[in-house]
Amino acid sequence: MSLALAFPNLDPVIVSFGPVAIRWYALAYVLGLVIGWRYIRYLAKGTVPGLDKRAADDFLVWCTLGVIIGGRLGYVIFYQPGYFIENPGQIPVVWQGGMSFHGGMLGVIGAILLFARLRKLNLLSVADVAACAVPIGLFFGRVANFVNGELYGRASDVSWAMVFPGGGPAPRHPSQLYEAFLEGLVLFAVLTVLAFVLRAGQRPGLLTGVFLIGYGLSRIVVELFREPDAFLGFIFGGITMGQILSLPMLAIGLYLALRTRPWRPMAAGG
Repeated sequence: MSLALAFPNLDPVIVSFGPVAIRWYALAYVLGLVIGWRYIRYLAKGTVPGLDKRAADDFLVWCTLGVIIGGRLGYVIFYQPGYFIENPGQIPVVWQGGMSFHGGMLGVIGAILLFARLRKLNLLSVADVAACAVPIGLFFGRVANFVNGELYGRASDVSWAMVFPGGGPAPRHPSQLYEAFLEGLVLFAVLTVLAFVLRAGQRPGLLTGVFLIGYGLSRIVVELFREPDAFLGFIFGGITMGQILSLPMLAIGLYLALRTRPWRPMAAGG
C-alpha cells in the first residue's frame, strides 16, 4: 500500500469583497495574458515588421477575446453540448469553470488571422511570436487547475500520488502538474532556444509548428495519466477527447515545421 502525498487543499478564492471574489483561476488567466503580452512585445522587436509596442498592446486585446470566447465555446461544443443546449443561459457563465484549451486555441487563431490581415502583417510571423508566449499561460492555468483540485489524474500507487478532495479516497496522479511541466516549462524552454539561439523566427511558421507538435504530444501523453471527464469518459477504447483534439494539432504542426525546410540555424551576428 502506498502513502499518498497530502494535497495542499488551498481555497480556490484568494480574497473576496462581498459578492466579488478573486479566484486562482482568474489570476492564472491574468498572469498568463499580461506576462505573455510583455514577452510578445520583447519578441516582436525587429522580428515582425509593423508589430510595434502599440500594435502589441492591441494584439493583447484580440488574443484575450479569442481565449475567452473560443475557450468557452470550445468547452460547450466539444465537451457538454447536450447540457448547454438545454441550458443556453449557462454558456456565458465562465466564472463557474469550463474552458477548453483547444477551443481557446481556435479563438486565438481567429484573432491572429483577423489582426494580421487588418494590420497587413505576415500571418505566420505573428503566429510565431504568439506561440512562444502561449506556454506561459498554459503553465499558470495548469497550476490553477491543481490548486482547485480539478482535472486530476487516474488512480495510482506511485509515491507522489495525491488524494484530491473530489476524487474519492484513492490516491491519484497530479496530472495537472505533469501538464504544467510539459506544456508550460518544457515547451517554453524549447521555443526560447529555437527563437533566440537558433533564430527560428527567420523561418515564419516554424515556431508555430513546433508549438503545435509539442503541445499535441504533451497532451496525448498526459491524457494517459489524467482521469477523463466524468460526463464524457473515454470516447472509444482508451482514447479521450483531449487526445482526439490533439491529433489535428500534430498534423498541422508537422506540416508547418516541414514546409520551412531546408532550414539552417544562423549565428547571432550572421
